[in-house]
Formats: sequence, structure tokens, C-alpha cells
Amino acid sequence: MATIKDVAEKAGVSVMTVSRVINNNKYVSQETREKVEQAMEELGYIPNALAHGLITKKTHVLGLIVSDITNPFFTTIARGVEDTAIKNGFNTILCNSDEDVEKEERYIELLLRKRVEGIILSPADCDKRRRIEQIISRKIPLVLIDRRISGLQIDRVYSDSINGAYELTKYLIDLGHRRIGIIIGPRRISTAVDRVEGYKRALQEEGISMEEELIRWGKKYSREDGYLNAIELLTLEHPPTAIFGGNRLITVGILRAIRELKLRIPDDISVVSFDEVEDISVTNPFLTVISQNSYVMGVVATEQLLERIRGNNKSPEDLQEIVLQPRLVIRKSCGSPKEEVMKE
Repeated sequence: MATIKDVAEKAGVSVMTVSRVINNNKYVSQETREKVEQAMEELGYIPNALAHGLITKKTHVLGLIVSDITNPFFTTIARGVEDTAIKNGFNTILCNSDEDVEKEERYIELLLRKRVEGIILSPADCDKRRRIEQIISRKIPLVLIDRRISGLQIDRVYSDSINGAYELTKYLIDLGHRRIGIIIGPRRISTAVDRVEGYKRALQEEGISMEEELIRWGKKYSREDGYLNAIELLTLEHPPTAIFGGNRLITVGILRAIRELKLRIPDDISVVSFDEVEDISVTNPFLTVISQNSYVMGVVATEQLLERIRGNNKSPEDLQEIVLQPRLVIRKSCGSPKEEVMKE
């Protein structure tokens, strides 16, 4: 591997001159610059970005920590972040916490060691603050995406989970459903808490009694949790007439349970999902959903972070919470409950 000394010898200049070219020093002539750049290209020399960053205090690298890269929601967020970062001259280090707080902490430490200029984080736990305070104490710009951390005022970009869940539940109520099951993620994740809040609000407004057995909190937002909780709900003595899937992975698990129990959608059970389920093999009929634009969420979060990095929003008073409104998309997975169920 070529070194800076090799480049200097090939170009017939000093190591200091090569360093000035790399750092875009204006006191290097155009002729010398071209000679050095040609030598770098011929030798395949790649400057040490970290060393360059130590000198300039600019690495032009962002860190992105998502909760589950297997979830297309977060994959699309990552694409929005990466596209926006590249457009603005930044690279992105992508980390997957897998909803594990310890793994998330290790990635935060890694990103700090890599001297990233800012971090976008989807936190694995809304009550864990210590690791976030590490970032804040080092004055590294931070934007939370999709989720929040209790008690901390930090820039955040997210969809309105409360209102989205309210709309889905209200839609089912308007169709005549009174026993609506909801399968959601862990209580430690803010989106799960918010979606249950929206669900409860819709029931309360219509004077429908809330039954705790119909609210199923999962260990994770996962297919397996969706499947196991759906089996339990659908085999109750008085099962729900409709099920609300808390995210696309949970909904895929719900659909598997429905197939195994040989139930028909929407004849026997209505199903809605918070977020699109794009796998055609498991969505027949196509589902009524709350649709989020996760790509836009990634773009907006990155733009917000870059504003902090550039120093345009320096003080805590400049805190920005950007709420993206999700959209109710009505398809064919819901119908009115059977008459005998309504009479009960």
C-alpha cells in the first residue's frame, strides 16, 4: 500500500507539500497540485481520512443507529439518510442495535471513537438516558428518529403514532367492531406506548369499554411476537372481531396465525396494520394500513442534523421536533363484524 512518502518521491516534492495538497491548502501552485494528484492516482494512494479529520476536526462522517435493519421501515430510513448525506459531502456509518440496549451502547462508543460529526439514533429504550448523555456531553449533534427518550429534550423527527393509531381504530369502530385486539411492541419503546394511547383514545371517545386482554405487548416488534400473540387472541373464548398490527413485522406474524387457524380476511376477522406490508405472498386481500413515509423521515432527520453540524441551530432553545403525519390507506382487509357477534 502506497504511503504519503511514496507520493512525495514520485511527484518530486516534500511530504509537507503532499499534505498541503490533501488538505486543499491555497498556497500550493496549480502545477504542483496536478503533479501530486497524478502521483496519488498512479500509486493508488488513499489519504487517511481519520488522520485528516484529526487535523481539520472534520471527518464528514455521520453515524446512524437503527433498531432493526431487517425491518424495511428502517432500511428505507437508512436510504433517505445516506442519499442526503452523500448529496452534502458526508458518508454514513450504519449500525444495527437489534433493539438491544447494550449493543446500542457499544455502537455509540464506536461512533464516538470514529469521531463522527453527528448521530441519528432510533433508541432501543425510551427510558435509558446514560448513553445519550455521553453524546450530549461531547457536544456532538444528535437527532432522534421515529422514537423519543423520556425526559430529554433533543431534536427529533417522527410520525404521529398516536393520531395514526387513533385513525386506524376509529375506522374499525365505524365499521361496527367493538372487540378490537392490538398487538404491539415492548412498553419500553415510545412508538408502542403512543400507538396504544391512540387506540385507547378512539375506544374511549366511542364509549367502548377497554379490555386489557385485548392489548398484547410484545418482547420485540417481531413476526414471532405477532404470531404468538395473535394465536392467543384468536383462541380466546370471545375473540376479537378485528386485530390491529403494531408494525409490519408484527402484522406478518398475525397473518401467519390467521392462515394456520383457517380464518378468512375480512369474512372472519378484519386486520389493519401500522405501516405497509409489502410482501404480496402474505397480503391477500391487501391490507388497510397507516402509511408512513420513512424515506422522507430519513431525509428530514439528516437535514436537521446537518443544520446542527453547520452551527445554524446552536442553542437548546433551537430544539426542533418535526412531526410527519401518516396517512390512512383503506383497502379490502376489513369488513363489518358478523351479525351474531354484534348481537352479543
